[in-house]
Order: sequence, then C-alpha cells, then structure tokens
Amino acid sequence: MEERNLTYDKSYDFALRIVNAFQYLSTQKREWVLSKQLLRCGTSIGANVAEANGAISTADFSSKISIACKESLETKYWLSLLKDSSYINESTYQSMFEDADELSRILFSILKKTRLNN
Repeated sequence: MEERNLTYDKSYDFALRIVNAFQYLSTQKREWVLSKQLLRCGTSIGANVAEANGAISTADFSSKISIACKESLETKYWLSLLKDSSYINESTYQSMFEDADELSRILFSILKKTRLNN
C-alpha cells in the first residue's frame, strides 16, 4: 500500500504541474489544442491511480494502472511536441519529461509485479 500512496502523491503533484502548464500555455502562449491534450492525459495519470487504489479486484487494479501508464507515455509525447514546436523551453521540457518518465517507470513496475503475481 505504501508504494501506491507514493505513486498517488507523485501523480497528483505532477497533475498540478500539468494544470499550471496548461494555464501558462493557454494564457501566455495562446495555445489551446496541444495544451488541452496535455491537460487531459497529464491529469488522467493521477485519476487512474486514484481509481486503482479503490479497485475491487486485482484485475481492476491492473487495468487502471495500465491506463495510467499509457497516459504517462502519451503525456511525454505531448511534452515533446510542445518543446519541438517552441511552446515550452528546454528546461521546462526536461523537468516535466523527467517527472512523466519517472511515473511511467513506477507504473510499469507496479503493472509488471501485479501481472506476475497472477
């Protein structure tokens, strides 16, 4: 359970960063399409972790963690696109990408353990 709480906290903190990035991109850069995609998938990571923590079965837990993992991969895609299209700078990209990558690795590790134990 401790690992899940750490994952929840990390994904929640990351979602806050994503919300702040969306606010910046939409107000300062006047960019809505890519930033909305980033908002959707970047906040979905934590929402799916929260759902996984309330899962009624191992299969349900595994399914929600799998979705969260995929959302973290999609978040990395949108971050790369925002950087390469000059909407975010290199240092912002690196910091956010590293956080998303850490979440991806944590979620994949949880998923592997869950599926190996079944």
